[in-house]
Amino acid sequence: MGEIVQSIFRTMGVFMAYPWLAAVVGVLFVTFGWKVHRWGVVTIGVIWVLYAAYETGMKQRWLCTGECNIRVDLLLIYPILILSSIGAALSLRGANQRRETKSGRQRR
Repeated sequence: MGEIVQSIFRTMGVFMAYPWLAAVVGVLFVTFGWKVHRWGVVTIGVIWVLYAAYETGMKQRWLCTGECNIRVDLLLIYPILILSSIGAALSLRGANQRRETKSGRQRR
């Protein structure tokens, strides 16, 4: 179990090095959520964009004084981002399946 958590945190660490990638994830969630009228997904996208801004501030050392390398905050932030992203992806998948079902019914 510990190896899995370490792997997840290592993978999510890419957003520390490249905060703009978190902004890309956020913009994608906002765009897709807006398109299918899933406001929860849009909200998750906004959270990702806010995280990107926060991470940029941490990287530039605007938001931390002294030691920025010990990031206990990520123990809370990463699970929230991961779980909410899974929920958003499932919501988008459900919206897509419903749209396919409706278009299939209309064609008959």
